[in-house]
Amino acid sequence: MANTDSTVAAPASSASPLSARKENVVPASSKIAELTESRQELLNRIQSLKTDLQSWRYKLDGQVKVYRNELSELKKSLNVEVEKLRSEFQELKTTLQQQQEDVTTSLRKLGLQDASEETKESEDAEIDINEENAKDLTEDAKPDNSEEDDQDLPKDSGKDTKE
Repeated sequence: MANTDSTVAAPASSASPLSARKENVVPASSKIAELTESRQELLNRIQSLKTDLQSWRYKLDGQVKVYRNELSELKKSLNVEVEKLRSEFQELKTTLQQQQEDVTTSLRKLGLQDASEETKESEDAEIDINEENAKDLTEDAKPDNSEEDDQDLPKDSGKDTKE
């Protein structure tokens, strides 16, 4: 019977590893199912993110196109305004040149000198007057005894020699 017990004991010991394997198989299959489900959720999430990204890119491209069009319109209007200002300035320049020529012609017809020559002559006259006034002031500021010394020297007529 000892043999029988050992034969009976042998199948009992062999039955226990089979049951342990079945227990290991059940958790592994449930883990596989969990992993498959988790994988599917991640794939769905990735697909959703891809869709969101494409939508965002589409909207961004639309905004870029709108801004480019706006900038293009602004550039065109700015160029038109600049061209308009250039033509107005050219027109003003032409008008001023014509007026200057008309004034010069009128002055010549009246026998008057050029305005620039008159200005130069009036400035020269003012300088001469200022020099004479300055000389008179310096002579008045000298002591009385120096006037006797001045009588020996020739008087300056107030005219400078100009070249």
